[in-house]
Amino acid sequence: MKNRVTGIGGLFFKTKDPNATKEWYKKHLGFNTDQWGCTFWWRDEEGNKCSTQWSPFPQDTKYYKPSKKDFMFNYRVENLVELLKVLKKEGVEVIGEIQEFEYGKFGYIMDNDGNKIELWEPVDSAFE
Repeated sequence: MKNRVTGIGGLFFKTKDPNATKEWYKKHLGFNTDQWGCTFWWRDEEGNKCSTQWSPFPQDTKYYKPSKKDFMFNYRVENLVELLKVLKKEGVEVIGEIQEFEYGKFGYIMDNDGNKIELWEPVDSAFE
């Protein structure tokens, strides 16, 4: 497999009041926030438009389960289906089934510290 992770897809974290947090970052740090948080645009080595998502979640979110942490990393991947096959063979815990949306495919694994990791094969053009 040529590439596994190609970049950071998103930073997700729990907060008491996601809307207040988004407003604070908008006011003080200039984040262009929306209902999901903030999308940062950049270009890869080939000049393709890429995005990284920053998203505050409510304290009681179940999205990070089975992890007990207050954060979750999302990593951009080149080929989600192939990567999950390889990781499973390597003994990595794969959680659930692949989910597909217009903006990409998502899969989930657990790291050695019990952190749920979201793997994303993006379709960045869906955000334009």
